Amino acid sequence: MDCDITRIAQASCIAALALIGCAKEQGAPSGPEASSTAAAPESAATPAPATAAATSAPTSKPSHACPDGSTGQGTFKSPCEAKGPSRLMEVTWTGKMGDAGPSFRVVNNAKLEVLYGNVAAYFYDKAGKQLQVPAGGASTKPRPKQTCGGGIFAGPMKPGEKAVLYFSCVKKEHVPEGTVAIEAEIQMVGFTASGGGKADTYWRNNDLVPDVRPKGGVK
Repeated sequence: MDCDITRIAQASCIAALALIGCAKEQGAPSGPEASSTAAAPESAATPAPATAAATSAPTSKPSHACPDGSTGQGTFKSPCEAKGPSRLMEVTWTGKMGDAGPSFRVVNNAKLEVLYGNVAAYFYDKAGKQLQVPAGGASTKPRPKQTCGGGIFAGPMKPGEKAVLYFSCVKKEHVPEGTVAIEAEIQMVGFTASGGGKADTYWRNNDLVPDVRPKGGVK
């Protein structure tokens, strides 16, 4: 039977960089990280809020090799670098806008469990023109994209896992007037260390998140 499971982050998480909620879909792995919350149909599920801590630059040695098509040290400061249209996570707007902002469907296409993420959201009008994010908060002028990074998945996402979630850095007030399409990219990911508990190997593709980005993204 198809079902979703609402994932709720630990209350001990700090620094509300990535307040999100998510509903796990059928086929997502179960295990110690899986929520015990009762299942509910995805169409009726409301992503539950969660707070994630910002991740400072780790100093531990990477425990994983760089993913295929990328090269580098794999550290936070010098991640495995990829180019062109290479993506490890797929992000698609659900077309819905809740009180917390737009929700997104995320799929982990990496071969490793992902714990850290850096997301960039873009907004387009009905003609496909990229819109500027309104000034507000720490930003004193409009900007081409809305970004944040940290434990934005409210816990680890296993290889092949799917979730519906929203990001605290993409709220209603960040959506420009006239927006009819929202797209997002996961620019950087951090893989869970072989011993668990934290991310220690990082991958990044800066080509995915230019300031000027056509609707549909890098092909």
